[in-house]
Amino acid sequence: MSIWSNGSSDVSYTSFFLVSFPGLQESRILLVLPFLSLYLVIISANALIIHTVVAQRSLHQPMYLLIALLLAVNICAATTVVPTMLFSFSTCFNRISLTRCLVQMFCIYFLIAFDCNILLVMALDRYVAICYPLRYPKIVTGQLLVGLVGVAAARSMGIVAPVVGLASWVRFCRSDVIHHFACEHMALMKLSCGDITLNKTVGLTVRIFNRVLDMLLLGASYSRIIHAAFRISSGRARSKALSTCGSHLLVIFTVYSSTMSSSIVYRVARTASQDVHNLLSAFYLLLPCLVNPVIYGARTKEIRQHLAILNFLSIDPYAAPWL
Repeated sequence: MSIWSNGSSDVSYTSFFLVSFPGLQESRILLVLPFLSLYLVIISANALIIHTVVAQRSLHQPMYLLIALLLAVNICAATTVVPTMLFSFSTCFNRISLTRCLVQMFCIYFLIAFDCNILLVMALDRYVAICYPLRYPKIVTGQLLVGLVGVAAARSMGIVAPVVGLASWVRFCRSDVIHHFACEHMALMKLSCGDITLNKTVGLTVRIFNRVLDMLLLGASYSRIIHAAFRISSGRARSKALSTCGSHLLVIFTVYSSTMSSSIVYRVARTASQDVHNLLSAFYLLLPCLVNPVIYGARTKEIRQHLAILNFLSIDPYAAPWL
């Protein structure tokens, strides 16, 4: 801790204890195995799809490279949160400095925003591929793809930086205990002893504005894509286009529904316990990481065909009734 130097003798904490689930402190060690198992499944499933895309030259196309990037972000997001959570389950002394806390906050929200922005790039890629198929190779070049990913990263940073920047100026003197498994924005802001109206307003405005803008852009893109897909004369090509779009839409629904439901419940169900709020936060952070590789592995025929495990077992992916 440190003494606030602006003419005040009030204490300002510069390190905090992370308490994942306050109501389950006596049995928190029992949570290690399920969350560790979930983490290992997330890492393995995402890494398997990424390895398949990287190893197969036929999958070195924009759509599959974007899928691999999306799943790499999933791994980073889970790694940013779960190890800290597991450490808090297994020890009573999970202390984190304010600087590390702000860095973790930035990483969590940056990766969430980057995940959503990659989905926008994927929607643009599918729009060009289906609406302008003959011009697609000339339009979506490697240089353009790198540029779009760079814009997505810059936009994500621009979304998160104001929120974390404002949080770094707040004085924390109420307590040095964060009742959360990670440095979530509002969990940290509850410890402030000054006016945080600006922090709340900026955080909520940025989230709502970007969610609404993202949904409008995605809605416009996929409405044009589906319209163009139904105009394709070949039934097989139309079915393939719709199947590809279906996989992307499932991922979009998973990402946005989990994020929005957690935000709504967090603000509406104020009588719910902190453990419930923390569980919802874990749900919206980890569910996409778990579901995304399953969707792309099971529904994307080209990826499914080349999955290393299927080749190793000599299973015909088209003949397997469970796929």
